[in-house]
Amino acid sequence: MNNKKELIIGFLVGLIANAIGTLLYILLFSDLGIVETFEAAVAQEHVGSLLALGAILNLLAFFAFLRLRRDQRAKGVLIATILTAMVILYYKVF
Repeated sequence: MNNKKELIIGFLVGLIANAIGTLLYILLFSDLGIVETFEAAVAQEHVGSLLALGAILNLLAFFAFLRLRRDQRAKGVLIATILTAMVILYYKVF
């Protein structure tokens, strides 16, 4: 049960890191607000790119967990990153 808890913690950290990365990218590099930038990304079909840039922050979380020898948490971050890749694939194909 402890491994499952560590995996869930890593997954949540991965999702939160992706959300924070996306928001940081929007705040640093966009002249528009958060909602306007997201609406423009949807209109121009760049949501996948926006999510991919936000997922860069998952690298930091993944390697930090590996360095701390929290392998199950690192695996959870990896699962969250794969889920993000599936969402990006969905936006690119459909």
